Formats: sequence, C-alpha cells, structure tokens
Amino acid sequence: MPIALRLYAPLALPCDATCSVVRDAVVDIDTSGRVAFCGVRSQAPKTATDTVIRHCTGMLLPGLINAHAHSPMTLLRGMGGDLPLLRWLREVVWPAESRLRPSDVRAGMELGCVEMLRAGVTTSAEMYFSGESVVEATLAVGSRVLFTSAVIDMPDLGDLGGWERMVDETSRWIDADGLRFGPGERIELGYGPHSAYTLPPEALRSIGEQAQQRGALVQTHVAETAGEDSRQREQYGSVPKLLDKLGVLDGRVLAAHGVHLSDEDIAILSGRGVGVAHCPGSNAKLASGTARTVDMLASGMPLGLGTDGPSSNDDLDLWEEVQLAGMLARLSTGDSTAISARCALLAATRGGAAALHRDDIGSLEPGCYADIVHMDVDNPAFATGLDVADEQVLSNLVWAAGSRCVRDVWVAGEEVLREREPTRVDRHRVQRVAGTAAEHVRG
Repeated sequence: MPIALRLYAPLALPCDATCSVVRDAVVDIDTSGRVAFCGVRSQAPKTATDTVIRHCTGMLLPGLINAHAHSPMTLLRGMGGDLPLLRWLREVVWPAESRLRPSDVRAGMELGCVEMLRAGVTTSAEMYFSGESVVEATLAVGSRVLFTSAVIDMPDLGDLGGWERMVDETSRWIDADGLRFGPGERIELGYGPHSAYTLPPEALRSIGEQAQQRGALVQTHVAETAGEDSRQREQYGSVPKLLDKLGVLDGRVLAAHGVHLSDEDIAILSGRGVGVAHCPGSNAKLASGTARTVDMLASGMPLGLGTDGPSSNDDLDLWEEVQLAGMLARLSTGDSTAISARCALLAATRGGAAALHRDDIGSLEPGCYADIVHMDVDNPAFATGLDVADEQVLSNLVWAAGSRCVRDVWVAGEEVLREREPTRVDRHRVQRVAGTAAEHVRG
C-alpha cells in the first residue's frame, strides 16, 4: 500500500516486546492510516514523489492507551472529592449522573478527549451511558474509543436503570453497526457491567453470553475496594470465581482495578487471559489500596493502565499513572527494581492494547494503526539530550518528562493535535460548553 506520510525523528520508541530504542528513525504511514515501517533511516523503503514528509525534532512513540475511564465525568470533577468510594458513588456521583442529558455527556466526553490528546492518549476504554453521545464526541475530536455501555441495576439512576434493557440496546447496536466502525475503526463497542455488587448473577451470565456471541469486550469493575464485594466473597469465594463460574471469563474480559485479588484470583484471571486495568491514581486518592502489579505481571496477565474517572483521579493524564504505577509497585514491594521505566512505558502502550485484547494499537509495528505521539525534547527533562544511553533516555521520558512534552498527535495517520492544540475542534469552545453542562448537572 502506498506511503502517505513519512515522519523523521532523532529517536523512536516502537514499544515492541523488548521496548527497543530506534535512533535516526523513520515511521511510514500508509494510505489506510496504518504503520508501514518503523526503523532506522538507512533501512527505510523508497517513497513516491507525492509522499508527505515531516521532520520531527524529538521522539516518536505510540499513542498511550487509557485502559479504564469514565471520561464524561469531567463535568463532575471536584464533586465529593474527600469521600470514600461507595459513599462518593451513592451520595454524589449517581445522583448527579441521573441528571445528565445526552448533550451533557457529549460535552463532557469532548472535553475528556481533548484533555487526553494533550497528554498523548489516543485510545480510551470507556464505561458510561449515552453511548451515541460518547461516540459523536470521540469522532468530533478525532480520538479512538472502546466504548462499553454501562449496565447497572440501581434505583438511584432513575430512567437509566433496568439491566435487561441496557444489555439488549448494546446488542442491537453492535448487530446494526458492527463491532468496530468509523474512520480508521476509531469506534469499538462492548459491554460494561458495572460490577458484581450492582448486578445479579443472571445479568452477568447474560452479558457474558451475548458478548461472546459477538466477540465483544466485557469491561467490569473487580475488587476495587476491600468491602465492596463482601456478599459475593461470602457466597462464591471471590468475584473472579463468580465470573468464572458464570462463564463470563470465557470471552474477552477487562477487569478494572483488581486491587484486592488473592493468589487464586490472579491465577484464575491469568489463566483465562483476562486483562487488568491498573488505576493507581484513583485507587490512591480513594484510599482503595495498591494493586499487586508485580505479581500480576509475573503471572503473565495482560496489564494496562487507566485513569478511572476524572472526578476520582482528578485528571486524564496517563503519564501520571505511568509514574505512580512504577513508584507504588516499588514502595509496596520494597524493591526499587520492581518495575523499570521500560515496563512502565509498555504498560501504558502495548500492555494496554493486550488488556483490551487488541493487537492493532499500542505499538508502531507494521500493520498497527498509526496512532503516534511526538514528544518535544526541548525541555529540562531532556537537558542531557538524546545522545545518551538508551536506559537514560527511557528513564528521562518515564520519570521526568510527562505530558508537558507532548507536542503533536496522529490517530490513524491523521494529525489531531498540532502544537498542543486539537486540529478538529476549538479547545476554548469545548471548555465553555462543558462548563455550561456542568452547571446543569450540579443542579
């Protein structure tokens, strides 16, 4: 396939399995929006005369993957910020969400997409309501989303309640539009059962069956806090055991959080190929605990990183999660080598893709979608330059640089962020609209 765009850069991090460092790099993007080549300039193929050439001054890497988020909750940011999880949900979040209109969800999601692009996040796995509004917002900004329609059986949510209807609507949507659609397959649909403590077993079984029939992802909260699933643990041993008994784990499953997992739980999830979205920032703020990331990785479990909702984090900056994941793993194990810079970076890219059961995002390998981030190295974090050892480059990127170095972003080969500003929408307008929507939600 012809090469549409060639990017030159002093350095590229393809985020392949070994997290290799490519110097004097070339990344080629074909006309379908996928990576055609990523390697050293001397080995790059010849291009046609009409290929667009772009010289980048810093480094190129794959777009980060936010493996678990509720991004429309940008409208709820700061509300109930000092409450523990279950009180926060029942006293603040669910009452506020019952007032959400589709236009509010779209406004919150557009703001979330813009915020994520400015942090180099190109894909998010969302669990929320008003799916069409989430999809419209994502396409407007140009990001990529794996949207799992929230399924919850709670009277607090008023008209949103009724798990049977929620599941049927998701199944009909997938049957009508397909599992993936949109330019560059920017949209993927799935099922989002909130948790085992907000749904009866028959709902979880039904969701598992319908998702497997369609090859869809099931994203659900698992073992986020110590006390949330006491009834399930008393009856079934644990939520992973319950999900396994119901057959849910036979398909594509993403377990969000996974803070309070036993050795047996980890073995079950790993054996079933379940991905986990580790959300260290949210878990720390809500005092939920620290996930056993080192043990999860040792088990071979696909591990990604998530921000969770921007009202419990309180931002969508995945670079913060990269740093927190490494630091908390080291702190909890007492081992300063527990998670390296390479490991932390891969969790936000390649690991996130694996946790979502995707092999077409998360790296700059041929065939993957060209979701690319250009990091500017004209920054104190890179004062020593790029002409240093690979380990030092990776260390500076992970521990020092962060989102402030994100300059440009491409999704499926289309530039959607240029000089830190979105190309498809006006950021200031998005912020104003979101502010107006937030006033309505506050009531």
